[in-house]
Amino acid sequence: MSDGQNAWQGNWKVRLYERVRARGFTSLTAFAEARPAVPLYVLAEELGKDDIAGVQVLSGLLAEAEQRKQVTRFVRDVLVRLLSQSIPDGWPAVLDDENRFKVAKALGSWSAYTPETHEKRVDQAGDALLAKPPPPGWRPLGPDDELLLTLLPDEEA
Repeated sequence: MSDGQNAWQGNWKVRLYERVRARGFTSLTAFAEARPAVPLYVLAEELGKDDIAGVQVLSGLLAEAEQRKQVTRFVRDVLVRLLSQSIPDGWPAVLDDENRFKVAKALGSWSAYTPETHEKRVDQAGDALLAKPPPPGWRPLGPDDELLLTLLPDEEA
């Protein structure tokens, strides 16, 4: 994620939401949903290359998901964004050392960015993806991807 040297100066939350509103969106979630499968660091760069960090976008999206009681959807969305960053051409046909590392990096980051309430389910979903890999080239384009919904169905509804 972007280091955004100035990202933590001043009130970053106000800055983040001012940038979102300036782009015509009512929420950070609406901004992110308009850019499905775009990595978090890219969203941050779009909002402010020098003063918005990917972890700030992540934090804002989680807060909005908690308010909307859509945390599981947020968790799936984060995986989609991490997979598009690590394996942009989709799920590899062969999990050789290089591809295994790319997949592990995405799944490890996903686990690290997951709220405590969802950690166990995310671990199980990650294990299931590795145990029974999706078809080569699979590339979820959003949090409502059919395979992701089977791995991590909504609980909040």
